[in-house]
Amino acid sequence: MRVRTRSPEEILEIYEARIALEATAAAGAAQRRSDFDLVRLARVHKSMIATASSDPAAMAEANRAVHEAIWAASHNGTIVDLLTRLNNHLTRYPQTTLSAPGRWDEAIAEHAEIIDAIGGRDADRAYGLAREHMTKARELRLRIYADTPDA
Repeated sequence: MRVRTRSPEEILEIYEARIALEATAAAGAAQRRSDFDLVRLARVHKSMIATASSDPAAMAEANRAVHEAIWAASHNGTIVDLLTRLNNHLTRYPQTTLSAPGRWDEAIAEHAEIIDAIGGRDADRAYGLAREHMTKARELRLRIYADTPDA
């Protein structure tokens, strides 16, 4: 048995895979989404908007619900499985990137754009927006790691 230590290299590895998979899930959702998927996406996005930005745990949960609804709309079980496992690796980094100044509102707006692209069946746009969204998350995660004294 080996205990993994937290490191910026691990963050880069996790996000390298996550960025590609999240973008692929968003593109797949744009191609294969159902009307029910759009209803679910609207519902979880509305719930995210209603979440208090003073509660980091609730923010992280609302954000995760949006991402999981996008994954589900991709109708690709392999991607859902891989992204779920990657998210489990991120639990070793408990501080949410959504607490960074301005990030909560920015993430809400980015999700709205991704959902709009999915609704419009624009796979290329959904892919690019999701990739950009997750790249920002990676940069914030690295910044949080660097700013945390006991990381």
